[in-house]
Amino acid sequence: MLNLSRRRLITALALSPLMSAFPLRAGLPDTQRILALEWLPVELLMALGVTPLGVADMHNYNVWVGEPKLPANIIDLGLRTEPNLELMAQLEPSLILHSNGYGPSLEKLHRIAPTMGFDLNSGDGKPLSTARKSLRALGARIGREAQAEQHLQFVDQQLAAARERLQSWADRPILLMSLMDSRHAITFGKNSLFLEVMEILGLSNAWQGETNFWGSAVVGLERLANVGDVQVICFDHDNDRDMQRVMKSALWQALPFVRAQRFQRVPAVWYYGATYSALKFVRVLEHALESH
Repeated sequence: MLNLSRRRLITALALSPLMSAFPLRAGLPDTQRILALEWLPVELLMALGVTPLGVADMHNYNVWVGEPKLPANIIDLGLRTEPNLELMAQLEPSLILHSNGYGPSLEKLHRIAPTMGFDLNSGDGKPLSTARKSLRALGARIGREAQAEQHLQFVDQQLAAARERLQSWADRPILLMSLMDSRHAITFGKNSLFLEVMEILGLSNAWQGETNFWGSAVVGLERLANVGDVQVICFDHDNDRDMQRVMKSALWQALPFVRAQRFQRVPAVWYYGATYSALKFVRVLEHALESH
């Protein structure tokens, strides 16, 4: 990340469409000057109709998350784990959004601006429920309570409609996975965003094995043989070369769901996201199941 001079930075921001005027309520942060250091807070902010001034690791956001799409003139803040603190200070943010326990220490961030942290789940294994609470909390923090409720109503409507359309899949287990490398996959189950959404949709998750706090498990490809002849949805993430290599292997060709032609590759959906990731998951899943 280039170190912009203060004068050049202020000039660039003044010319940016992100800086169009919005009325502010007394005591609320300027919504035009909010930074997001992790992708879940990006989703929450965008769901409230606010575009962040800066986002960490925009390249990988576009690979792994993709939606909502971010304008090209958003400032890239560097790595999510090690953002450019000097650049952040130059931006003079009104609020820094982060994921709890991830990235720079709060001590470093507090030297720059007030912060607000978010969790993927609250310890109850319900990431979507946690996202709903987080959205309302952020809405209250920045004066966008009405937008939060409107968005959540839209989410509920979309989930209810999808549940009706997917009734025929209610008793057919589905395995959700993504390839990590030529020998390992990540699967999703208990504690995951995907599982909570599937339960709302009335669908059954085929992965009954262990998962971590975030609802995922990295396993050897041989473990996938144990799930049997189920429908498998595999999320791509700019890994076509690895996928092609794996699919040619004898191990892969011997898997029951591969032999039964029940394997489908689909676009990436961010595993550790919020409501936008949940909605994208529903669209991707529904398209895959209807086209099978």
